[in-house]
Amino acid sequence: MPLAANPDMMYRLLIQSVADYAIYQLTPEGIVANWNPGAQRAKGYQAEEIIGQHFSVFYTDEDRHAGLPALSLDTARNEGRFQAEGLRQRKDGSHFWTSVVIEPIKDEHSGQLIGYAKITRDISERRQHELELLKAKELAEQYSQEMTTLSQFLDSVIANIPASVIVQDLHSQQILLANQQAERLFGRQGTRMVGQLPDQCLVPAAVDYLEQQLARGARSTKGYAAETRVDTAMGPRTLRSRATLCDNREGQGDYVLFVAEDATEELAAHAQIHHMAHHDALTGLPNRTLFHERLKQALLRGEDSDKLTAALCLDLDNFKNINDTLGHAFGDKLLRALGKRLRRELREHDTLARLGGDEFAVVLSGLETGDAARNTAQRLIEAICPPFHIEGHQFSVGVSIGVAVAPDDHDQAEQLLGYADMALYEAKRNGRNRYECFHVELDVAARQRRLVETDLRTALHLGQLQLHYQPVVDQQSASVTGYEALLRWEHPSRGMIMPMDFIPIAEETGLIHEIGARALNLACQEAASWGTEQTVSVNLSAVQFKNANLVHTVALALADSGLPATRLELEITESVLLGNSEENVRTLRALKDLGVSISLDDFGTGYSSLGYLRSFPFDRIKIDKSFVHDMCESREAMSIIRAITELSNSLMIKTTAEGVESAEQMERLLAEGCSHFQGYLYGRPAPASERLTQVLPRA
Repeated sequence: MPLAANPDMMYRLLIQSVADYAIYQLTPEGIVANWNPGAQRAKGYQAEEIIGQHFSVFYTDEDRHAGLPALSLDTARNEGRFQAEGLRQRKDGSHFWTSVVIEPIKDEHSGQLIGYAKITRDISERRQHELELLKAKELAEQYSQEMTTLSQFLDSVIANIPASVIVQDLHSQQILLANQQAERLFGRQGTRMVGQLPDQCLVPAAVDYLEQQLARGARSTKGYAAETRVDTAMGPRTLRSRATLCDNREGQGDYVLFVAEDATEELAAHAQIHHMAHHDALTGLPNRTLFHERLKQALLRGEDSDKLTAALCLDLDNFKNINDTLGHAFGDKLLRALGKRLRRELREHDTLARLGGDEFAVVLSGLETGDAARNTAQRLIEAICPPFHIEGHQFSVGVSIGVAVAPDDHDQAEQLLGYADMALYEAKRNGRNRYECFHVELDVAARQRRLVETDLRTALHLGQLQLHYQPVVDQQSASVTGYEALLRWEHPSRGMIMPMDFIPIAEETGLIHEIGARALNLACQEAASWGTEQTVSVNLSAVQFKNANLVHTVALALADSGLPATRLELEITESVLLGNSEENVRTLRALKDLGVSISLDDFGTGYSSLGYLRSFPFDRIKIDKSFVHDMCESREAMSIIRAITELSNSLMIKTTAEGVESAEQMERLLAEGCSHFQGYLYGRPAPASERLTQVLPRA
């Protein structure tokens, strides 16, 4: 009997040839009644092992205890269909994610329930893709159909498979079966495909594709698989297909089974994941990973074409203050606007990347000279200069840029970027809102900084950091009222190292927090042993104010040493109030609440000195030594000193002049109303045991 004339036989053969779906029937009680190879492949049971068992064996213990098997049958019976995605269990105990459809099968005359049709598909791989893209968002799309007879059951299976299924007679070339998905994807509107030749019922663009796939499947003994972009009735789609020759009972090829799954969304998800992995989510610019790839590619092209390649590192100036003041959401909008400005200044094939935070980087390829890179850096600086207008706010930011050029500076991507970063560091050190180009001395300096950092860590461990004390003198009473504790590093091979040579590196590396705490504790302990009421002043770095435990560190130093808080004076510079000033002022008030004094060091050298006196009640102002040094020759320096002393006296704030080296300076400062003095005239910094304890009275 021809297969086309026996639909039941054709459906049985079709079901037996489908290996990607578990298709079987259940009795009304949920007992497995039959089993196809797809079910054996998915769940691991042979037909003789599972037929006669309850289908709940496929569920996890947790789902069985929750009654999900019975609930699924109840839903199918009461609502006409159950479909879901969930975790199922194989014979070997392993778990896999499935798409399940259950439909009731009823006697077509009496309407009595006679069983269930169940279709299960292993969708573990698809679910993994969805989880990667949508972060565990569960998609519940399931397929089911009920049948009352075996023919109805198979019709439901074919109709609900989410792939296009077509069966073609090998001899007549007629289409014997086409499910709804196939007709939606390939068929002409209003035309049935079954019983037709492909060119009679398919949209023109799909005819060649389908005839080619069916012909290749007919010639292949193992089936023909392909992934093809096809113009379908639903538009361009990427189809993952397999065409297989199916034999009749005599073992001869009788028809070709074609199954095609629409992989368009899956591939789009892969593309989106790839894009997300290589681009910054905020600005859409390439991220660090893609930047490194582009830089390596540009270096290879430059080597082949004998052209230069430049790497630029960019860092925004003043961005943190804007972020802290207006919020991160506002800062994000600024970064997006800034990225657009920078991009407009570059060529189409140049790469602008956001490396993170307010750090950007640029790859310039195919350059004729190094001047081209320098000119681009200057253009980028100028592009950022005009104020930004966002949500009614107008503000300006600057950008510092470091430039390194290959092959002149280096021909490897990692090293070239490192050199650009060194140049960026130099630009920021030299005043910001400028660019600097790499030169060998920067590498030497960077190596020296790393060496100092390593030695500094050793110094902390071995106790090589010491305090020397310089007296603070009240000339009116001819007494030493206190001391400034100054850090010294006794290096085993380099000798005495002054703070200016290692404190900046400690601030960059974060070691300043440990060094500062060490200096504070030592100063308090030594001062507590003097048996006097003399004060000790300790310098605090602006970086230390980023430590939320600063107030606790000071309180602990006082408690451990037993030093009265009134004998401790903390010195800060105006830089503390320049960055994150509101938060830092709150920290200063908390420190003052401990009972310690706060002095403002290097007064007059900053931008807003008078404004700082309004923002916080300082106990002492220290006149910067640069004014003291020039006071005898410079009327301007003398005028500044006079203004400072008059202001401090009117605010009842003590003043200390730093850098006093001669009696003439002391006399002039005293005449201007300065209350305290510090400098080589009275003594150089010395260890606690050698500190100056008294001064001679004025003649």
